[in-house]
Amino acid sequence: MASILVLNGPNLGRLGSREPDVYGSGTLAELRAELDREVPSDHVIDLRQTNDEAELIGWLYEAVDTASPVILNPAAFTHYSYALRDAAALVTKAGLILVEVHLSNPHAREEFRHTSVISGVATGVIAGFGFDSYLLALDLIKRRS
Repeated sequence: MASILVLNGPNLGRLGSREPDVYGSGTLAELRAELDREVPSDHVIDLRQTNDEAELIGWLYEAVDTASPVILNPAAFTHYSYALRDAAALVTKAGLILVEVHLSNPHAREEFRHTSVISGVATGVIAGFGFDSYLLALDLIKRRS
């Protein structure tokens, strides 16, 4: 069975309790349940979260090695991690889908959040729809796979 990697960066392990007015009150476990309800029967959701940049980069290498599409919420790494950008570029250069997602709309927030170093190498970006950002990304993967 093929995997769809749903990779989450720093602080997203605190969903549900961290700034619910910005990120919503749902937890990662609840996000996993929503994605599991929508995943095609021939795929499985592999949802992961880390606060470690190197681990996230390793997971992107794994996506290339296993030919897995990726839904990536790079969180704070969005704005400055060129190492993560380079690893994300490996995914799309391998012909795989990588959708950058954000729960909130970074462009409606502080100015430093307006720039993503990941967007330029992502297949596309979906932001501002809470958990629906992930579901929209999953729908795109289903349509294109």
